[in-house]
Amino acid sequence: MDIGISPIITDTDNAAAEKARQLQRQTKGTSTGLSPQQLKEAHKVSQDFEALFVGMMLQSMRATVGKDKLTGGGHGEEIYRSMLDQEYAAAAAKRGGLGLAPLIEKDIIRQESRTAVKKTDHQE
Repeated sequence: MDIGISPIITDTDNAAAEKARQLQRQTKGTSTGLSPQQLKEAHKVSQDFEALFVGMMLQSMRATVGKDKLTGGGHGEEIYRSMLDQEYAAAAAKRGGLGLAPLIEKDIIRQESRTAVKKTDHQE
């Protein structure tokens, strides 16, 4: 239902809206105060931690299953199974795994950005 009243938008309103959009874009990527290298490291550490956790779960799960009599067992098989579990865990973590890595990464970034802010406050 159009009653023929058009809204009055001034240049000031448009300029203010554009300035708000610019500030939002600027703070979106740099709000943490961390370098891209630090963000990469946080991502890697969180994936590594999730892989470690999944590997420990696989190891615990494998301990509940009986030994395989077909291959004969032995020390070599134990080492191979351990390495295989580590690779399964790393692959699972890279593909999203249990979903722990993003949560851990977010927490690492939050903690590191607090540390970065404290360092800059003390330097001033």
